[in-house]
Amino acid sequence: QVQLVESGGGLVQAGGSLRLSCAASGRTFSIFAMGWFRQAPGKEREFVARIRWSGGSTSYADSVKGRFSISRDNAKNTVYLQMNSLKPEDTAVYYCAAGASGAWIDWGQGTQVTVSS
Repeated sequence: QVQLVESGGGLVQAGGSLRLSCAASGRTFSIFAMGWFRQAPGKEREFVARIRWSGGSTSYADSVKGRFSISRDNAKNTVYLQMNSLKPEDTAVYYCAAGASGAWIDWGQGTQVTVSS
């Protein structure tokens, strides 16, 4: 099992930036990829971005391409989500997830991001 702790959420005005962090502990050797997801009120959880733990290849949801950037620090077992040019529609609870064996196996508790217009 991998334990994940997110931080860095908060309230920001539209056009602003935030950086989320997710620190992993436990069976981190089993991690194949790390991802960020978000869930807005009344909506289903959706994919935001992912990064392979080895090699660092990334992928993004179309809605955040060019504005968000995912990165990782393997030495610190931490993944980051840099969010720029934030929009009110980015308001959601953001969750970090650890992927292994083709599935997202562990989730963090979530961190609230609120973008005011």
